[in-house]
Amino acid sequence: MKIRIAGIVNDSIVDGPGFRLAVFTQGCPHNCPGCHNPETHDFNGGKEDDTERIIGMLRDNPLLDGVTLTGGDPFCQSGPCAEIAEAAKQMGLNVWAYSGWTWEELSRIAEANPDTARLLKSVDVLVDGRFELSQRTLELRFRGSRNQRLIDVPATLRDGCVTEVK
Repeated sequence: MKIRIAGIVNDSIVDGPGFRLAVFTQGCPHNCPGCHNPETHDFNGGKEDDTERIIGMLRDNPLLDGVTLTGGDPFCQSGPCAEIAEAAKQMGLNVWAYSGWTWEELSRIAEANPDTARLLKSVDVLVDGRFELSQRTLELRFRGSRNQRLIDVPATLRDGCVTEVK
C-alpha cells in the first residue's frame, strides 16, 4: 500500500520509549503555530513510499522496541498507517502515534472511518491534541505542550474512559 511520508528515522530515542522507527507522515490539516515539523503540513509534499518497505525496516532491525507514527498527522493516512501498526504488533513491537486531533475527536472520526478505527485499535499510546505555543514546555516527556496527553489506548478502549499514561 502506498503512503506519503516526509521521512523515516531509524533508532529514534525521542519519539517514545526505547529504540523506535519513527515514520513522519506527510500532510496535516492542523497547521499549529510553532509546530516542530511544519514541512510535513503540505499534503502534496514529501515522497510516496510503500508500507511493505517500511514494514521490512521494522523486521530488519532487531534493536527496535517499537514504531512511532507521527508527522504530519498519521490519522490523515489511517489505512496505510494501520497496516504498519498491525504489522508492528504482530512482531511484538509497541506502537505510538501522534495526532493533532484529540482522543474524543478521533473516536468520532473512527465511527465513520473503519481505517481510523483499525489504527486506533493498533496503537498502544496516543499523544493527542494540537500543539499550543502558549503551553509549550520542555518539561514533559514525548510532547510539546501541556494540553497534549499520553493516552493508554488499550485501557481507554477497554474501560470506556480516557486513561493517561503516568
